[in-house]
Amino acid sequence: MSNLKKVNVFRRSLMRNLTKNIGNSGVSNAGPIDKSKIKKVLICRPNGRLGNMLLITPLVQEVSKIFPDCKIDVFVKGMLAPIVFEEYENIDKIIHLPKKPFKELVKYFKVWTLIRNQNYDIAINVDQNSSSGRLGVKFSTAKYKFFGNLPEGVTLEYPDYDHIAKYPVYNFRYFLRQVGIEDKNDPIALLDLKLSDAEIANGKQILDKIIDPAKRTIAIFTYATGEKCYCVSWWEEFYTALKKEFPNDNIFEVLPVENVSQINFEAPTFYSKDVREIGSVLANVDVFVGADSGIMHLSSASKAPTVGLFSVSNLKKYEPYGNGSVGLDTNTLAVPDFIKAIHKILDK
Repeated sequence: MSNLKKVNVFRRSLMRNLTKNIGNSGVSNAGPIDKSKIKKVLICRPNGRLGNMLLITPLVQEVSKIFPDCKIDVFVKGMLAPIVFEEYENIDKIIHLPKKPFKELVKYFKVWTLIRNQNYDIAINVDQNSSSGRLGVKFSTAKYKFFGNLPEGVTLEYPDYDHIAKYPVYNFRYFLRQVGIEDKNDPIALLDLKLSDAEIANGKQILDKIIDPAKRTIAIFTYATGEKCYCVSWWEEFYTALKKEFPNDNIFEVLPVENVSQINFEAPTFYSKDVREIGSVLANVDVFVGADSGIMHLSSASKAPTVGLFSVSNLKKYEPYGNGSVGLDTNTLAVPDFIKAIHKILDK
């Protein structure tokens, strides 16, 4: 492990120990909520990864549905949030935590001052293990503070509770019940990039230049970070099987920002650094296949039927859902199972 990684591990461990007891009750200053008076909400998810931004869109939709007249500020890290939430009318401010706070101390402290000075009615931490998220809620002056964890002894029994996009919503609903707001037990919203009709139409124009518009289209993404990335030989076997099983369908590869291919660029390719443009293209495919990654979640948020491949990540926590999407454990399943899953989507 490099010295930088060791410092980051130590920093995260120190912050968790310092903040672990903040808001353990889950909600502070609780009392009945008058929904009409909830005008400003803070959602804390200080993480800069694309997937993590997309995975909080169900919570944002939930808050917007319950409090339709409220404005929502999101406390994040990195610069992807403005792109992800571009079409969310309820989103007001996007508060950025510096990527390297110890090198940008002035900006770092300005963030906490900004949060402190806003008149939030509700502050929500998405991930109970996020030290910065818990601090964000703590620093706010909101009357109602949800720290992301359930009170001791409380468990919620839902078959899909483990999913990282869903349990924050279930937890939030629980806390709302404690302050007099009953939920209707509606299904959790899907990940949603909220692509406009114009964006989807533009994505189709781009895609039609790559593939035959008269045929069904399979998009593959052969890259992922770290151990989640399948090796060249793994993808070569899978791609060979895909071509054999679907000879009359389009197969094209969405390339990562690194512009690399695990199948040596054998398929037609699409490359873009524009997140919404990538999403607009994926919104026009019949099925997307790829390992657990930000692009997998982007496909899901673009409403494409998505086949997620999992080898090291927690499948129940991160699998795509909705629109016929499915997560597959590649440790226990093989290429014929992947082909079967694709057929199930394409032949429905």
